[in-house]
Amino acid sequence: MRYIECKSPGPPDVMFVNEGPVPQLGSNEILIQVKAAGVNRPDLYQREGHYPPPAGASPIMGLEVAGIVAQVGHEVANWKVGDAVCALSNGGGYAEYCAVPAGQCLPLPKGLDFVDAASIPEAYFTVWGNLFMRGRFKSGESILVHGGSSGIGSCAIQLAKAFGGHVATTVGNADKMAFCKSLMADEIINYKEQDFFAVLKNKGVDLVLDIVGGQYFEKNFLLLKEEGRLIQVARMRGGEAVLDLSRLMFKRLTVLGSTLRAQSSEAKAKIAQELLSRVWPLFEKRTLKTVVTATFPLANAPDAHKLMESSQHCGKIVLTVES
Repeated sequence: MRYIECKSPGPPDVMFVNEGPVPQLGSNEILIQVKAAGVNRPDLYQREGHYPPPAGASPIMGLEVAGIVAQVGHEVANWKVGDAVCALSNGGGYAEYCAVPAGQCLPLPKGLDFVDAASIPEAYFTVWGNLFMRGRFKSGESILVHGGSSGIGSCAIQLAKAFGGHVATTVGNADKMAFCKSLMADEIINYKEQDFFAVLKNKGVDLVLDIVGGQYFEKNFLLLKEEGRLIQVARMRGGEAVLDLSRLMFKRLTVLGSTLRAQSSEAKAKIAQELLSRVWPLFEKRTLKTVVTATFPLANAPDAHKLMESSQHCGKIVLTVES
């Protein structure tokens, strides 16, 4: 099969198309003939040498795919050859074939093609697992979503609105403001022109979903209402922060953090089942929409990474794979 390889860490141009064996299949895995693969910031970090794959995972980049089941492990009962699926992979998505634990696979939502479906798993597993399962988000609550035009941000805005939330979000330019407005965000703050803390401090929020970290942490923390929850899923501007323990105790606040890739297959399968029952129907009703901004052939993965690094895009970037 063809796949994207990096011989050594570096800029996007260190990636190139190589050929190698189709992945060997575990007893509880399915082999997917990949038609499309999502591009995510963890892929960039892996390419740069800052995010090595966990033990046992494919060294090939790519954490979400959509395609056709080509083979099933002997313990797999719920999938068969020929099924159209999308999946959260543990790696290996930038390739013509990808082996994925069966529990991390989902059927394509009705009406979506492979490109649309490949843009879903990484963001929706992350947001649902953190905002709803761990963060206990409920109807009527307010949330601040940083980076609203990103894959994670656009997913969080849509899910919070679909489940009755009031959503504020931060972005960096007018095009991204318009994009978030199309997703029905209630308040959109251009952080280059306004201080999000100054805008929101008088009313506060129940939850913050943050991908920025660094100096944002203190402002996020100060915005939380009583019983508020700060959910940290990335640290684009640094991983160190100061925590006011008195405020944490007096306001009964919760600080949560997680990465998705390191979690067990069982934990990811649990998220998948909740997505299937509670989120997939919203795609079929068109309450939720996919947000693919650009597609690139597999061989043009360097260009896809350059676009993501520029932060000029809104929504998701997807590689298409012609076998």
